[in-house]
Amino acid sequence: MEKFAVAAAIARTSEPLVSLGLCEARLQADARWPWLVLIPRRPGAKEIEHLSPADRAVLIEEATLAGAAVRAIGSALGRPVEKLNLGALGNVTPQLHVHVVGRRADDMAWPGPVWGVGEAVAYDAVSLQRAREAALGVLGAAALKSGS
Repeated sequence: MEKFAVAAAIARTSEPLVSLGLCEARLQADARWPWLVLIPRRPGAKEIEHLSPADRAVLIEEATLAGAAVRAIGSALGRPVEKLNLGALGNVTPQLHVHVVGRRADDMAWPGPVWGVGEAVAYDAVSLQRAREAALGVLGAAALKSGS
């Protein structure tokens, strides 16, 4: 039986936050955008269609919650989110994962996608702490409710 593990490429470019009912929630290590990645703990899943109907419903709820967390990150960093982008591309890393990205009309990639735009910018220690606290303020309560 295959065991769940976060793909190495995702682990390299993000930081763990919390385990939700279905997904591992991670903070994308790019301070240019408030950005979370959700990885369903389903070994071998590459597409949303590989999830059961019940898991798909949970994924949408967790993505909605992640959107609230992304908005909290943006606010905590003084750059309130104007638009949420949700994407499950998987062209580079096939493991099913969903990006939840906060966007603003004045961000460097607007109105295009964030992928492939410039180089990632590391969080400074203070901003990283603020981002983590803001995200966990939203996601932590949900993780406790789900028993994770």
